[in-house]
Amino acid sequence: MNRLEYKGYYGSIEYSAEDNCLYGKVLGMPKDLISYEGNTASELYEDFKGAVDDYLGLCENSGRKPHKSYSGTLNIRIPQDIHCKVAMVAASKGTSINSFILNSIEKELQAAQ
Repeated sequence: MNRLEYKGYYGSIEYSAEDNCLYGKVLGMPKDLISYEGNTASELYEDFKGAVDDYLGLCENSGRKPHKSYSGTLNIRIPQDIHCKVAMVAASKGTSINSFILNSIEKELQAAQ
C-alpha cells in the first residue's frame, strides 16, 4: 500500500497527469482537510510533513485539540438480524460486541497478509 506516515498521521499518494505532479491528503480526517504536493517523492514527503506540522501548530495556537488519522471510533450500519447474531455470539463467548467485532477484524486482517 502506498501511503505516507508521520507523527501518527497517514497520507495518500496521488499523481496528476494534467499538472505532472504528485499530491495527496491526510487520510481519516473527517473534519479537517490537510493536503500537500510535490514534483518528486522526496518533495511530496517533505510537504506532507510540513502540512502536518502546520496543522498541529495551528491547533496549538488556537487552543483546540487536533484530530488524528483514524481516531479508533468506527460506526457501521449492519442489518438488524446480523446485529442480533453478533450480540448473541458475543454473549455466548462472554465478551462484548465491540470485542467480538475487533477480534473478528483482527483475524481477517491477519489472513489478508
